[in-house]
Amino acid sequence: MLNRINCLVYLGVVLILSSCAKPIARYTYTVDSEVIPSRIELKNQSEGAESYEWKIDGVHYSNEEAPDIVLYSSGRHTIELAAIKGGKKTVLNQDIIVNAPEFCAVLMRTSLGDMTIELYDETPLHRDNFIKLASSGFYDSLLFHRVINGFMIQGGDPNSKNPNAQNMGTGGPGYKVDAEFKEGLYHYKGSLAAARQGDNVNPKRQSSGSQFYIVQGKPVDGGTLDNLEARNGVTYDEDSRKRYQELGGTPFLDNQYTVFGRVVEGVDVIDNIAGVKTDQRDRPREPVKILQVIPLQ
Repeated sequence: MLNRINCLVYLGVVLILSSCAKPIARYTYTVDSEVIPSRIELKNQSEGAESYEWKIDGVHYSNEEAPDIVLYSSGRHTIELAAIKGGKKTVLNQDIIVNAPEFCAVLMRTSLGDMTIELYDETPLHRDNFIKLASSGFYDSLLFHRVINGFMIQGGDPNSKNPNAQNMGTGGPGYKVDAEFKEGLYHYKGSLAAARQGDNVNPKRQSSGSQFYIVQGKPVDGGTLDNLEARNGVTYDEDSRKRYQELGGTPFLDNQYTVFGRVVEGVDVIDNIAGVKTDQRDRPREPVKILQVIPLQ
């Protein structure tokens, strides 16, 4: 009987001590890339916690046990985990340093996947304009309003915020950008180029202030490039020919529309978007949305 009482007392003390103990916050992480966008995989190893709170740079992020984190800005970031039990908590902070790309770039997040896009320094007017619009949120929630499989995917029209708008393809920010045709910046698959009005109303071939397209294109042979050289006065060196033959593209647009960037990650997303079903106006039957365009700085 006495032993049983002692055992019960011991268990009671253990339970009291357990309920009084603070939880222990502990986690490890792995980084998929030291260059943004950087995806952080967290492993929560906390003990005795009932709930969690994660913060990034002091701002609440999630209450999940181990949330997915993507860092879009370079520099030092502090990831904080609070392990909570009742009114008690402990906190663990760890710093992660990630770097900006060596080139000017944006992350285009779409409803069918993400693309990292390099913006060319050789086309500063278009580069700076695209960064300005992206930074202001101009492209967020717009649609790819024109999609032609084997050709290109087009977006950037503010009218497309209304998915039922009849005037998609005519909108913009109220200004144009002067053409910047550069030798070697051609319409290979993955190239980012500026849409524009036709030559009859736009003889200087100025670009739309916001509308763009990304080339999908088709395979290109040497004979096609020879004909285009003679017809359009474009010179294709050995490297350009090799890239067209390996990647494909739309060379008939070279020196007609300004190419100002290229997709460096997520080229498969172009095919995902180009492959959707469209109507007689080349609009996707199910909207394909630009969720966000984020400058990677």
